[in-house]
Amino acid sequence: MAVDAGARRYVTRVAVGSEDIAAAQALRGAAFGLGRPDIDGFDARCTHVLIEDRRAARLAGCFRLMPVQGAAVAASYSAQFYDLSALAAYPGPMTELGRFCIHPATRDPDILRAAWGAIAADVDARGTALLFGCTSFRGTDPATYAAAFAALAARHLAPHEWAPRVRSTGAVPLGRGTAAPDTRAAYVLMPPLLRSYLGMGGWVSDHAVIDPAMNTLHVLTGLEIAAIPEARRQRLRGLHGGA
Repeated sequence: MAVDAGARRYVTRVAVGSEDIAAAQALRGAAFGLGRPDIDGFDARCTHVLIEDRRAARLAGCFRLMPVQGAAVAASYSAQFYDLSALAAYPGPMTELGRFCIHPATRDPDILRAAWGAIAADVDARGTALLFGCTSFRGTDPATYAAAFAALAARHLAPHEWAPRVRSTGAVPLGRGTAAPDTRAAYVLMPPLLRSYLGMGGWVSDHAVIDPAMNTLHVLTGLEIAAIPEARRQRLRGLHGGA
């Protein structure tokens, strides 16, 4: 997987070797404000994708991908926090997308576009039917994101047949039945990756989970590839030069 279209500032490639993975872990630690590299036991099971800034000659972002299918979803990172038993019956290959991070000093929407180009390439290569993963909100106070959570609960909950159920003692209901503000402000509070998911028909769990170790709140997010409008799928393929 590689994306390099002539003069593009941001290019993606799969991490090769321990130095690349260490660079991703260091960026993750900085992005999450940990004061140390972010390392866990799932790293060895994942494909790590680097987003490189050719102009600044540094790593602009990263994420990791782990294919699962059927009952193997119970061994995913997300399954530590959510009961994903419903997804064990999902009729197709799944890929967990996690640890999506952007360099703290960089704010450029082209980084996210580069990431989606690489994600689209991987989806096509693996025949992935469902992307899922934990989407993080910085901090652990649910009140900070009350408007965003209300909007998610009102408009974007997972279909009943695939809905994640509560597993963690840190679960926080999103506010089902709460009036959602029909304002841009609710969506501004959401991470850019989550807004991308929702714009393509993605869905979320009906609860968030407080994760003190990462200083985040997160929601389980799913995106069924078949639900993405065809025009949007073609644009994503265009980002990586796919057919």
